[in-house]
Amino acid sequence: MLIEACVGSYEDAVMAAEGGADRLEFNSALALGGLTPSYGAFVLARQAVTIPIIAMVRPRPGGFSYSEEEKAVMLADAQFLLDQGADGLVFGCLKEDGCLDEDANRALIDLCHKAGKEAVFHRAFDVAADPWTAVADLAVWGCDRILTSGQAVTAPEGADLLARLIQTYGDKIEFCLGSGVNANNALALANQTGANQLHASFGKWRQDKTSHGQGGVDFGSGSQGDYQALDISKLKAMVDLFK
Repeated sequence: MLIEACVGSYEDAVMAAEGGADRLEFNSALALGGLTPSYGAFVLARQAVTIPIIAMVRPRPGGFSYSEEEKAVMLADAQFLLDQGADGLVFGCLKEDGCLDEDANRALIDLCHKAGKEAVFHRAFDVAADPWTAVADLAVWGCDRILTSGQAVTAPEGADLLARLIQTYGDKIEFCLGSGVNANNALALANQTGANQLHASFGKWRQDKTSHGQGGVDFGSGSQGDYQALDISKLKAMVDLFK
């Protein structure tokens, strides 16, 4: 079983590699679903770890229907990340109707393959209008892998669709199962679906109390003193399952 750790910082990338992860998905802003990582975080992580790093290319939170300007940013970020040693990129572009944006996705897939790296379609797949059309298109376009929960809130809840997708398309494109995956359900999920790759953030919340220094000062929405980080014990528990 290949275990991919979803991390949002240089520090967590190092811990995940030391904790037994086989591959990293590298992001920023995990609390927003994961965004493109910063220059410093990615470069330092790439210098520090030897396992593969798949870098997120996502310019903003929200959905996955992007303006032409946002697509240009994605291509620029993608080229930078590949130039700095990413082993692949994870991304996903949809049209407003939920169909895949062929031009945008193929441009990113082609950029990855030109560099000899992997192209991964992320969980935009889980809100695509038709998963069967989406997977067929991605396979034809040469996408290497799909990260998916089977169009459900969690991968265990989407296990029936995941099993059918893997059975039908598993010889044409890889599937990495993510969302709600942990040491308590990983074995059952793998057995039910036939998956050979699992993805999880193994997260916990840390607190930075400095944002509470002055009453009424607001730095944005959500809980201002908390940020998501890796819980190494959760990662090791899953790694140990498949030893």
